[in-house]
Amino acid sequence: MNKRISRLRRAQKTRAKIAGKSAVRLCVFRSNSHIYAQIISADSSSVLAHASTVESDVKLKLANGGNISAAKLVGERIASKAKELGIKKVSFDRSGFQYHGRVKALADAARDGGLEF
Repeated sequence: MNKRISRLRRAQKTRAKIAGKSAVRLCVFRSNSHIYAQIISADSSSVLAHASTVESDVKLKLANGGNISAAKLVGERIASKAKELGIKKVSFDRSGFQYHGRVKALADAARDGGLEF
C-alpha cells in the first residue's frame, strides 16, 4: 500500500463519521503548490463556498501558494465566505492529511475567522 492509498483510506473513515453526524463539512486538499478549501452541505453534497490559492486575487497577494502563510489566507477567506452564508459550525475534513503544517494553519485561521469545529 502506498502513501496515496493510505491517505484516501483515512479520508474515507473521516467522511463516514461526518456523514453520520449530517453536518456541514469544511474539506481541505493540499498539493505541493496550492491549498484548497470547500464548505460542502450535508444533505445534497453540493459545494456552498470555496477558497484556494489558485484564485486570481489570492495569487496577487502571495509569492508561493504552498506555504503556511498561504494556508492562513485561505482559512481567513473561507471563514468570511461561510459567515456571508450564515454558516457558523462545520465539521473539519482534513482529507486524510496529517493535522500539522499547512492543514493546521488553515484550520486555526478559519477558527479565528469565526468558524466552530
